[in-house]
Amino acid sequence: MKKAGVRELIPVASMLFGMFFGAGNLIFPASMGQMAGENFLQAAAGFLITGVGLPLLGVAALGISRESGLLGLSSRVGRGYGLFFTCALYLTIGPLFAIPRCATVSYTVGIEALLPGVPAQLALAVFSGVFFLAVLFFALRPGEILTWVGKVLTPLFLLFLGVLVVRALTAPLASPFDIAPTGAYADAAFATGLLEGYNTMDALAGLAFGIVVVDVVRSLGIEDPAEVARSTVKAGVFSSLLMAAIYLLVTLVGAESRGLFPVAANGGEALSRIAGHYFGAAGAVILAGTVTLACLKTAVGLITSCADTFHALWPQGPSYRVWAAGFCGVSFLLANLGLDAIIAYSVPVLMFLYPLAIVLILLTLCGRLFGDDPAVPRWTMGFTLAAAVLELLRSLPAPALEALHLTTLTGTVTGLLPLAELGFGWVLPAAAGLAVGLLRRRAARP
Repeated sequence: MKKAGVRELIPVASMLFGMFFGAGNLIFPASMGQMAGENFLQAAAGFLITGVGLPLLGVAALGISRESGLLGLSSRVGRGYGLFFTCALYLTIGPLFAIPRCATVSYTVGIEALLPGVPAQLALAVFSGVFFLAVLFFALRPGEILTWVGKVLTPLFLLFLGVLVVRALTAPLASPFDIAPTGAYADAAFATGLLEGYNTMDALAGLAFGIVVVDVVRSLGIEDPAEVARSTVKAGVFSSLLMAAIYLLVTLVGAESRGLFPVAANGGEALSRIAGHYFGAAGAVILAGTVTLACLKTAVGLITSCADTFHALWPQGPSYRVWAAGFCGVSFLLANLGLDAIIAYSVPVLMFLYPLAIVLILLTLCGRLFGDDPAVPRWTMGFTLAAAVLELLRSLPAPALEALHLTTLTGTVTGLLPLAELGFGWVLPAAAGLAVGLLRRRAARP
């Protein structure tokens, strides 16, 4: 039985890291560090749970389950639910939110500053067009994804990022412990960091990318299902350790930057100021290279996963190449709506999907404890689904809540559900659903 050695797993882990780590993974910890100040360690601890721990568990869950993908995993709740959740998750981390965000973040953070005087809408359209042509080029060669993402794009990205972080840490602008926290980070830094990790979308991506890792591991000649699962988990651990280190360093750099700069409107602006301070005009080029490479490699992984999944769902429909081209086209159109619009619409969707993803991951990992009885995930997920809908409604912009006449309802629910004000109102319903499922399983025993 062939086993994967360290030399074989490192490129796989690099590929997985490359697909996970996009520009959002840079801008959110940088912004968090600025706002958390002296509480940056508590905030980072929360961020690492949802930004690193959950993605790792997602990859592990898919590998351990030995399912052929997210559809098989989520269909343990029910075939209809599995199809719904699979489509919703892939469209969210794909052409509706995450992929367009890759292009708009690349432009807003890295490229816009290099094009003074050029009309912003025109420049974004041209840049996003070139960006998605490059993404499509790589995505149409899925068999070479290990080479392109794991061995080329990721090392280049780490080189650019390393230059910026090392320079900032060797000449800090202040001690983070001298910086007063702002906003929610003053009183609830850990819980706020947990929710900030949602924005990376990596727990959702872990469920999506897990099958890509499984396929790459199998391509190395490893056929035993148990060894495939072990190699998948090992690759996930390696990539997670690298992500955790970068998150901590970028959060620290963000906190230290408050010694000279006020809290920026977003993490991209914060990184731009930091790069400009340390490197002047060259800083803009370094930042542009870092962010663009981060987004490009992530977008390649997302397009590849989405196209492969939808082709598998409807094998008699469009080919993989058609799905990939179509998703690139939709992403291009949505990217030109602008970064603010994409982020504003993504928050309610993430508040809906994350509880479902977290519960699915935990149920999969703990399945042996209840004999993988399908009644348990069905009841647990049913209760969680109802609570997730309420989380979605609570996260809608105030004008939308008023137009739908839901302000009173959401306010009442927030007051009744424990942890709802912190964004975790789904926890108690999920626990209640689990209890009901376990009781039903026990009652059904002969």
